[in-house]
Amino acid sequence: MIGTAMSLSSESQVAESFPQSKCEIDYTILFLGCQPSRENARKTQLLWEWSARRLMETLPQAIKLHDVAEAAGVSIATASRALGGKKRVSRETAKIVLEAAERLGYRVDPIARALREGSTRTVGMVVPIIGNPHFAELIAAIEDELQAFGLELIISDSHAEVQQQAKRLRTLVDRRVDGILLVSHDAKKSVPAIRESMRAAPVVQIDRKVNGVKCDFVGIDDDPAMRLILDHLVEQGVHRVVLTSADDLNSVGRARREAFERHVSELGLTSDPHIIDNFSVEAGRDAADELLRRGDLPDAIVAGSDMNAVGVIARLRERGVDVPDQVLVTGFDGTQLSEIYNPPITTVRQPVGSLARNAVAFLLSRIADPTEPARDSRIATELVVRASTDGRALKS
Repeated sequence: MIGTAMSLSSESQVAESFPQSKCEIDYTILFLGCQPSRENARKTQLLWEWSARRLMETLPQAIKLHDVAEAAGVSIATASRALGGKKRVSRETAKIVLEAAERLGYRVDPIARALREGSTRTVGMVVPIIGNPHFAELIAAIEDELQAFGLELIISDSHAEVQQQAKRLRTLVDRRVDGILLVSHDAKKSVPAIRESMRAAPVVQIDRKVNGVKCDFVGIDDDPAMRLILDHLVEQGVHRVVLTSADDLNSVGRARREAFERHVSELGLTSDPHIIDNFSVEAGRDAADELLRRGDLPDAIVAGSDMNAVGVIARLRERGVDVPDQVLVTGFDGTQLSEIYNPPITTVRQPVGSLARNAVAFLLSRIADPTEPARDSRIATELVVRASTDGRALKS
């Protein structure tokens, strides 16, 4: 502001300096009627200050803790304890305080609370591809579990890149989350970032496991899950199979491939060479193209994920190959996508609710006692049989 600061205490002073004929006093349009010049620069300065003060008077003032305490008829300390969910406040008093806070529109300052309590009441989660239906369903289940404990979830997508995963983990640590749930991307290259994060916050791995770190893990056992699929295919009259799945960069891709190879051998099935890429729909399309180039299709295609299976079926349909009349196709994960696709896909359903409960329980336990030994929880899966493996054509 140009010139010496001066105060303008009343509207009458403004009226004296700016007659009604030259400048409207209504401060909402005050500056529309004035044309500042060198002669009235001082008056313009005073007018700006007065108008700003009047404007500030019309803005809503932030509700403070003492306002809530006064409205509830309690001390500031009691109001603070009630809003923080402390046990040293009676249920009746807490109800009165909470009602007063709601009535006034009071919101707890999360930064101040974090500094005071040493907790942000937030949990971070990093997933490789947030658009994967399996991860979307897992995120929803975890968020429900956390909210039951008054915790909020911060989601990060690593875009299936090790560098981005490390960056997301650092960001969550910088935000002082109380703990981190991690679906890792690379079974080996993820190790340094996980170790760095564990020095600042508890970390629980979920779905995919990285060895070489003493870290809690919650997932499924891929070996019996794959056996469920292959036993079902044998019952449908299948003799020749092929696997299309992800590579060994993550533990899930490796575990499903190893389980497939083991059980194919035990069941006496014939396996065509694997088609290995990733778990995406596009990878499934590419796998179908490769199978069509090879010529004679196997009896069944075992996809490493529901998304793979969708890509396979879509491409085969484009090329005039019917599923399941000409070839059977299975998925893996049990997402809603497998249920609504045409034909509905036979798959192994991951129990996302149980995965979420165990992961959150492990994390809360780790927050309470960081010295506990690392735990490994493997949850059983369920085979869901649908139209994509109707083997009547093979049996006839």
